[in-house]
Amino acid sequence: MVGDGGDMTALQRLLDGLASGPACLVAVESIQGSAPREPGAWMAVFGAGDALPVIGTIGGGHLEWQSIADAREWLAAAPPAPGADPPASRLVRHALGPSLGQCCGGVVQVRLERITAEQAPALRERLAPRRTPVALFGGGHVGHALARVLAPLPFALHWIDSRDGIFPADAPAGAVCEHSEPVQGAVPTLAPGSLVLVMSFSHAEDLDVVAACLQRRRTRGDLPFVGMIGSRTKWATFRRRLAERGFTEAELAGVTCPIGVPGITGKAPEVIAVAVAAQLLQQQQAAAAGPSAA
Repeated sequence: MVGDGGDMTALQRLLDGLASGPACLVAVESIQGSAPREPGAWMAVFGAGDALPVIGTIGGGHLEWQSIADAREWLAAAPPAPGADPPASRLVRHALGPSLGQCCGGVVQVRLERITAEQAPALRERLAPRRTPVALFGGGHVGHALARVLAPLPFALHWIDSRDGIFPADAPAGAVCEHSEPVQGAVPTLAPGSLVLVMSFSHAEDLDVVAACLQRRRTRGDLPFVGMIGSRTKWATFRRRLAERGFTEAELAGVTCPIGVPGITGKAPEVIAVAVAAQLLQQQQAAAAGPSAA
């Protein structure tokens, strides 16, 4: 499978580069044991004299060096005779041991495939990384830092605030910025499966957004993660107020507050953003693994 290993910037660079000539797509097809990248990771190799010789990565080291050499050999191979069909691809097996100068101990199979500009539409669909929707309520300092941290990660950001002029002119590419008044009015329209982060400028807004998320969970059950910035004292107060609104202990137990992976205690917006992004990656990985991995 290809599609999880690159970001949209790398993909666009690849598509732009194909306008000047063909490339070799090198994709991790399967792994056994320890390996530097997962199936779906890819890189594109152009000719040695091209302006963009390599885009993306399959993990670096000798595996990548050898794969680049194999890709250039594949590109340089004589074209097939007129009327003959060129081979669609070639599968290469690499044991990550002493012969390759690596000690991971696993086995990686990579597929080499010659690609051209004519394939651009199909490549765009095939290589686009699958992104988990994230709904971020709040355009304050932490919200801005988090939007920047999430930009290169496999998330689709829906950024919401009730205030005008709060979003930066250079918002991350692909982010959907929404002005919503009242802010909780955006909750019913969130993409199913959204990971929700609540960090507005107002505790009253935070409370209303969390309540709306809990109500949607009650009726639709499609918001797997609802997290709110704040202290344990803040959450204790919110818990009492939400219980007064009729939410059960089981429903309230599904809210995460404070947010961020444990053990990171810094309060700077960028530090919080990294801790929260790591927590979202954990959520994403757990969802991909499924219940059987528990």
